[in-house]
Amino acid sequence: MVEKDQLDALKDIRSMMKQSSKFLSLSGLSGVFAGIYALVGAYLGNCFINDFIQTGEYLEGYTSQYFQLLIKLLVVCIGVLVLSIVSAFYFSNRKAKKLGQKLFDYTTLRLFINMFIPLLAGGLFCLAMLLHGGHFVLLVGPCMLIFYGLALVNGSKYTLHDIRYLGILEIVLGLIAVFYLGYGIIFWSIGFGVLHILYGIYMWFKYDKQL
Repeated sequence: MVEKDQLDALKDIRSMMKQSSKFLSLSGLSGVFAGIYALVGAYLGNCFINDFIQTGEYLEGYTSQYFQLLIKLLVVCIGVLVLSIVSAFYFSNRKAKKLGQKLFDYTTLRLFINMFIPLLAGGLFCLAMLLHGGHFVLLVGPCMLIFYGLALVNGSKYTLHDIRYLGILEIVLGLIAVFYLGYGIIFWSIGFGVLHILYGIYMWFKYDKQL
């Protein structure tokens, strides 16, 4: 009887240590909505790119139309990012309340920092390629997937371990996309859209459904 009580106590201590060292309030629904936003963003981006190609000005280098396209794509990306962050905050906050946990603490800060560094580096790298133009533009989509995957892998040690597998899939998809540059928008849609939706559904059934 004493041994059973000690084992139960050890399990409780281990559980508390895990909760204090990892951000466990990440909701699967935030992944689903992020995927939906990404698919809408990919559709809009594809429309803008097709309109630009039809003008024939992509053959003339840096034109006002090219920079207008960059601004439109940047606005779409920022819109997808902001909506994804808002959804993640809303659903994660709701889950945290159900679990009786704090949404923002030192663990959340560590998760943010470990994901922010690869994302910032990737964002600046992709921006530089867009400004250089030419064939560099075709590498933007694959690089976004690769750096995003690296961010997920880097931050996975501070949250649900399943995030690591999503990150690996994003990296692999980005590397494949490097060899098929003409299909960047398709790979981007799969990585940020389809994978997020499938991951979110899986996470919801695994962690959120019983709450």
